[in-house]
Amino acid sequence: MDARIDQVVTSGKVTLDDEEYDVESNTYIVGDDDEVIVIDPANDADAVLKAVGEREVMAVICTDGNEHKLSTVLEVAAAGEEDEENWAPIALHRADRLLWRDYFGRLARDEEDEADAKALRSLEPDIWLEDGGVFEIAGTQLEVVHTPGHTPGSVCVISEQLGVLFSGDTLHRGRPGSIGGVYEDLRKQLNSIGALLTPLPKDLRVLPGQGDETTVGDEDARWETWGELAREGEGV
Repeated sequence: MDARIDQVVTSGKVTLDDEEYDVESNTYIVGDDDEVIVIDPANDADAVLKAVGEREVMAVICTDGNEHKLSTVLEVAAAGEEDEENWAPIALHRADRLLWRDYFGRLARDEEDEADAKALRSLEPDIWLEDGGVFEIAGTQLEVVHTPGHTPGSVCVISEQLGVLFSGDTLHRGRPGSIGGVYEDLRKQLNSIGALLTPLPKDLRVLPGQGDETTVGDEDARWETWGELAREGEGV
């Protein structure tokens, strides 16, 4: 197995409920010297593509449908290719379809060329992610786990061969994942995190969508504390 993980950190802004938040996002590039899968391109497509280099992008996985990820997804999938037939497939969970449609609908409204606007309105992901779905790259498998809460279609990605959990914005180091401390459905998110962590090896690395890496064991030990806070209505 020649697969490795490259990380790119980018900065940007996300608007939720008319509030703008600064975010620093982690993108992970999984593959070898020839082919890669990009997990969560965000904020700065040029920075992500620079890390990809001359390698072929085989798929782009979005762990949720928030705008800082969708803003770069087409450019990263294209990877410099003019012909859309040669673009990498984009993958998103169907439960985040509304977020996708909202984002590209806004772009369409701002587009002066009607043909381009129509194309944006009709745009859909190439792959609808499903719980238990598997991607293969460079001799390693990436398994999708549906973890709703942060968004309805949030997912995490596990690679047993690489010993990692890509947790997106479902789980950050020391806390449930969020944008600016805002939680869409904290109770559902905590249930997803608990179900996700319990069966996994405690020494499995966790690579989150924001912030530093952690381990399954460290976050599993904190999980009940978060649950108590949620039940008491104090927030996290």
